[in-house]
Amino acid sequence: MIYLDNAATTYPKSENVYRALDEANRENAFNSGRGSYKAAREATAIIDDAKNKLRKLANASDNSDVILTPSITVAMNQILQGLDFHRGDIVYMSPYEHNAVARVLHLLEKRIGIIVKELPLLPDTLEIDLETTKYLFAKDKPICVCCTHVSNVTGYILPIKEIFESAKRYNSYTVLDTAQSFGLIEIEKDWKIDFLAFAGHKTLYGPLGVGGFINYHNHMLQEVIVGGTGSDSLNLDMPIIGTSRYEASSANVVAVKGLSVALEEALLKESYETEKELLKYLVDKLQEIDNIRMFLPPEDKHIGMVSFVVEGYKSEDVGMILDEDYDIAVRTGYHCAPNIHKWLKDEEYLGTVRVGLSKFNSRKDIDLLCDALEMLCS
Repeated sequence: MIYLDNAATTYPKSENVYRALDEANRENAFNSGRGSYKAAREATAIIDDAKNKLRKLANASDNSDVILTPSITVAMNQILQGLDFHRGDIVYMSPYEHNAVARVLHLLEKRIGIIVKELPLLPDTLEIDLETTKYLFAKDKPICVCCTHVSNVTGYILPIKEIFESAKRYNSYTVLDTAQSFGLIEIEKDWKIDFLAFAGHKTLYGPLGVGGFINYHNHMLQEVIVGGTGSDSLNLDMPIIGTSRYEASSANVVAVKGLSVALEEALLKESYETEKELLKYLVDKLQEIDNIRMFLPPEDKHIGMVSFVVEGYKSEDVGMILDEDYDIAVRTGYHCAPNIHKWLKDEEYLGTVRVGLSKFNSRKDIDLLCDALEMLCS
């Protein structure tokens, strides 16, 4: 299989990660924080080590809370449902948001009565319109602003620093989705982030089953998921302070150990340069094929993936042909990010064909994909 669906989950992982997962299953699969014996303490140490690495990668302070969850979707639910919103509060999100954000905010619209607004785009380039954003924030002040760092549909790198700086003029909470960027693009200290949510199995090259969020300033969140924490068990309330307030249930120590090893191998500059080179090669090759229309951000604001449509085909049919006839894995459809597709105007194709790259792909993979597409378009 030629695997080009890395925006969904990166594959393969490194051999070191696979070995760590096997070792953890055999030697570390114990309940952390729920026993005084050596193996339980070692499991806790694995988790603490991973959290320290995550803080460092996120340029967070040593005392910032790191909460581990089964996925970034769970993390987003805990953040957004945990904030103390009230009817009429205005929350902004970019049109590029994944349903891990969009559906949670939609739920809060129905449940609480918050008002969700979209950040504006420049129609020619589909970049965030920063000047209009400033005007909208002044007119309808935000209580919270949610942005993905990199679009999982087009690979557009959003101007997070500028958006969050504008939001902070109104003391807004700022929530960053780094599913497509953490471990690939540096997180700067001056970005004014309150919450950074991450997925272990994407650009961090860790396993499925672990994600989470970093609470930079340790804002108090309402409980969303409650249960056992291994401490103060006679008290039916969740802890008031500390990460155990948000980490009910047994931690996935096996996945965390795999993630910890992946974090040791996170080389941002090298990964970024590798993907950027492959991305340019892919775009150049696709431009040579008739009847392919790409949805490209500006070159200096683009990483990770290319979305396109093929004239005369539904996108799902292109994906099926690539899979069944060429054993090439791509993603097709609307990619769980509904709002951006009204800008792309791709409904007649039922969404796009998305090629997601990783540091483990090669030019040969791209050549074989483009050979198959040329046959399709001939």
